Amino acid sequence: MDDAPERSRDDTVAWGVASHGEPRWPALLAVLAAIALQLILPDSLIRGLGNRGLIPALEGALIVVLLIANPGHISPEQSRLRAIGVTLIALTTVANVISLSELLHALLYGSKAGGRPLVYASVPIWLTNVIVFGLWYWELDRGGPAARQSPGHRQPDFLFPQMSTPGCSPGWAPTFLDYFYTSFTNATAFSPTDTMPLTAWAKLLMSLQSLASLVTVAVVVSRAVNILS
Repeated sequence: MDDAPERSRDDTVAWGVASHGEPRWPALLAVLAAIALQLILPDSLIRGLGNRGLIPALEGALIVVLLIANPGHISPEQSRLRAIGVTLIALTTVANVISLSELLHALLYGSKAGGRPLVYASVPIWLTNVIVFGLWYWELDRGGPAARQSPGHRQPDFLFPQMSTPGCSPGWAPTFLDYFYTSFTNATAFSPTDTMPLTAWAKLLMSLQSLASLVTVAVVVSRAVNILS
């Protein structure tokens, strides 16, 4: 009988489950940064969004709902708020996909905006791409930040270095910054670096991010070379 609590604690440590909820503010801060990046894009470039303030306003409303419902740490009891978080990330993704598609169209087929503004506009779009995929990795891995706190969560979708080195970091659990770093390195290297995708959806998402980053960089660099020449 005495071994049961000990085994439970060992299982929790082995799965990398934190003893307390993960703070929500890093993810919300990332979404606020993505909203700010959307708003600084030139109006001459982004026309497909219609009302430029519509999607940022919806994102802001969802952030307010999350802050009111659970302003502190994410707990397993707050898993019902996951639908709001996924909707928030999806809205940010839609806004950035539209921005990226219009940027590529403007760079390839010309636009009223000058060459340099288009090249400059690629920077917030690329940064938003990093933020968005970091949020998706954070929200989907092992069922989300709330589910990751339970010893009975599903198998991990990403293999972090701390998980592959026994005894390196007992009780360690990934947080949003770990997923953001994974997203950043994937966008810059166009491939996984120290964190490996284990499941099909993780591999698909990382492939899509690498493709979007590669296309953006390739087209923007070619346009920049023409401007400089």
